[in-house]
Amino acid sequence: MTMIQSSPLLRRALALDAIACAAMGALLAVAAAPLAAWLGLPAPFLRGAGLLLLPCAAVLVWLAIRQDVPRLAAFAVIAVNLVWITDSLLLLAGGWFAPTGLGIAFVLAQAATVLALTAMEATGLTRSAMRSSATA
Repeated sequence: MTMIQSSPLLRRALALDAIACAAMGALLAVAAAPLAAWLGLPAPFLRGAGLLLLPCAAVLVWLAIRQDVPRLAAFAVIAVNLVWITDSLLLLAGGWFAPTGLGIAFVLAQAATVLALTAMEATGLTRSAMRSSATA
């Protein structure tokens, strides 16, 4: 397994991603019913998404606090985030649900946030790779 020395940017981005996952996961899991009415998305769907995010947050914390991380794990975080963004956009375009205007804004805002975090993680990973190869 190829390990990289995690750059400060990668560790910060993973930590921010963990905080966002934990906060969103807790919000969706606990407040799915009232959010469903406001967002026009089914409560079981919101609760399921929230419960999915909580273990993801734990993995992100574990990665964020390590000096050395598996390179594949960093790539996996980026890939999963890209799938999340794609699925968010498909949720809006697919016609499976009828989100309210607030629901559309909510889905787009969280997808944009995940995109920003993913860009930070990709940049941090690039810096980590360069740093590792320079010290090897």
